[in-house]
Amino acid sequence: MGDASIFKSHFDKNAEMREEEDEELERMKRRKLEEMMGRITGRTEEVKPSSKTSGKPVDLTDATFTKFVKDNAMAVVDVWAPWCGPCRFVSPVVEEIARDYAGRIAFGKLNVDQNRRVASEYGIMGIPTILVFKNSKLVDQIVGAMPRQGLEPRIVRHL
Repeated sequence: MGDASIFKSHFDKNAEMREEEDEELERMKRRKLEEMMGRITGRTEEVKPSSKTSGKPVDLTDATFTKFVKDNAMAVVDVWAPWCGPCRFVSPVVEEIARDYAGRIAFGKLNVDQNRRVASEYGIMGIPTILVFKNSKLVDQIVGAMPRQGLEPRIVRHL
């Protein structure tokens, strides 16, 4: 009886994990299909409200990335992936800095698993990578996790 309940528990956990993976795969398929349809019809996705006013990083895609960078005099993009441990360390740091510099710096987040074009275009080989743009020009590329006291000065020196 003990072995049967252990097996059932393990089976239930695996079924839950498969269900979560299936849902994530479906979200990725939907997003990719929407992106492809946008290219075919000539319609591009609108960038959500600027993080300069909201104080929160904006979720970016390959379709919205260029507009976001061009529309903001100072733009910082956190390039990440959900499975990346160091990315999960940097994310709250980026969110704190975004909150503190709201109105002066626009912050965005780009999931490389779902948006490979930008990663390829900027030669991103490791994550997390923070891209810093001033007047649409890349002025810094910060690779790897670091605490706020290391990251913030690298960003704000470009103000």
